[in-house]
Amino acid sequence: MPAAPACHGPGLWPDFLIGQADKPVRVLLIDDDPHIRRVISQELMSDERTLLVAQADSLKEGRKAIRQHSFDVMLVDIHLGDGEGLDLIDFMKTVHPSAEAIVVSIMDSDDLVLRAFELGATGYLVKNSWFGSYPQAVLQVANGGASITPNLARRLLQRFDKPLVAEEVPRRQPDATERLSVREREVLRLVASGHTSVEIGLRLSISSMTVNTHIKNIYRKLQVRTRAQAVRFASLRGMF
Repeated sequence: MPAAPACHGPGLWPDFLIGQADKPVRVLLIDDDPHIRRVISQELMSDERTLLVAQADSLKEGRKAIRQHSFDVMLVDIHLGDGEGLDLIDFMKTVHPSAEAIVVSIMDSDDLVLRAFELGATGYLVKNSWFGSYPQAVLQVANGGASITPNLARRLLQRFDKPLVAEEVPRRQPDATERLSVREREVLRLVASGHTSVEIGLRLSISSMTVNTHIKNIYRKLQVRTRAQAVRFASLRGMF
């Protein structure tokens, strides 16, 4: 009888997912609140699938840490003592193009969340929310998904479902008029809900490779470069 696939960490965690005990997801934490840093660091260190490699408490120290350390995911607060944490997302992308960013903030303004996603973040967590965990969020984005506090995600999805008046719909570029297929809409809706390519494939009974092909076609048709931009584009045009 073949051996069962090895699983690590809390619950079922198959070997094909990123974040194993022998190769955890490396995390950089930037927040000017020492209590929040302590809470987050304790959670990350208690999960063998995540590894906290460095911390910083300001915009200046954050830039230094980004340059000095190798990491896979950055957790960053929006408001730092000497500047805006969102500025670090663009800087991170130039130094570590493949790294992911998760915003951690006490603020949950819809416009602020969308701005963070447009800048390249793939997660947005509201501090002191009892939903989810920081290691879970890190693992989600490291595996190609998105992570957002559930009640905030629901609020955004409800906003996406509202019909827009003509004046609110930005003009579409002539070469981006090709409409999404029914399957591509299904994939995009699941992407907006934070599902990974593997999870989408399981839900739609297709391979993750096929899911990624659909996502690439969505990018091409909507003329965007990230999942967050695709969701934003579709929501503004009432595609959901």
